[in-house]
Amino acid sequence: MLRRHLLGTPTKIGVGANRAAVARHFIRKYGYIDICKTSWHEKQYLERKVQNSLDSEKIGVVVLDDAMQHWSLWRDLDIVMVNGLTLWGNLQLLPRGPLREPLTALRRADAVVIHHADLVSEQTLKDIESMILRIKRSVSIFFTKMDPTYLFEVGTINAKIPLTALHEATILCVSAIGSAEPFVKQIQKMRALYVDRIDFSDHHIFHARDIEIIRAKLRELEGKFGSKPVVVITEKDYDRDPEILKQLYPFRVFVLCSVLKVLPHRGSTEDSFKKFLKDHLKLEWPPAH
Repeated sequence: MLRRHLLGTPTKIGVGANRAAVARHFIRKYGYIDICKTSWHEKQYLERKVQNSLDSEKIGVVVLDDAMQHWSLWRDLDIVMVNGLTLWGNLQLLPRGPLREPLTALRRADAVVIHHADLVSEQTLKDIESMILRIKRSVSIFFTKMDPTYLFEVGTINAKIPLTALHEATILCVSAIGSAEPFVKQIQKMRALYVDRIDFSDHHIFHARDIEIIRAKLRELEGKFGSKPVVVITEKDYDRDPEILKQLYPFRVFVLCSVLKVLPHRGSTEDSFKKFLKDHLKLEWPPAH
């Protein structure tokens, strides 16, 4: 999905269980720009993102997913993302609960992002914020949401379809992601006639038997409502295997495309988030001479 969205940009996508090893491989292959040893004028040049520079292939920033517990990794910035709907679960560590570390690990965080903030109450957001600040008073807190923008149909990826196509439709949400609830809630807000769901485990690869399960549910919905239901999936599920979903024909399969947005909430905005990143990284730079 990232490769598809970032096509034509200098961004490089590395995939592997050991994120640090993948990043190290890319740095050795392409070289790197040492920001700490870059002059002020060179920094201005880099910030202008001149694509035809000699260093266009060099790595300037490495973003690692799920790296909080990589103890041997040196980092400039730790951003912890919290699902506002599920939070910390039962507060137990794996395997008794969802946590990889105790909540006190938030003391190592530079920023905490409360995600799906639009799907929880104001009081819940205040409670989450208070709990985080009790652990680390100085941590920066931001609020985000997924903002649905358009649909495309499996087989015709380049044709953008407005979200209004789901109005008054019978919808079956199919997903294999870590938290399906926010996805389904977004669909339920789109004035559908009826919304049903099939949730598979995170990272699940669809097989022929899964297609039969989905088809059986679609036939059931068709018999119940007298019209052909449609399937809606996430971009992540689409990119995992775009071809197998074509086997659901003649039922239509739509892919929901969304963008991450920083909510203007309690003083935090998208601009303040960008300023936070710039200010924090500038602290790591020695004074220019």
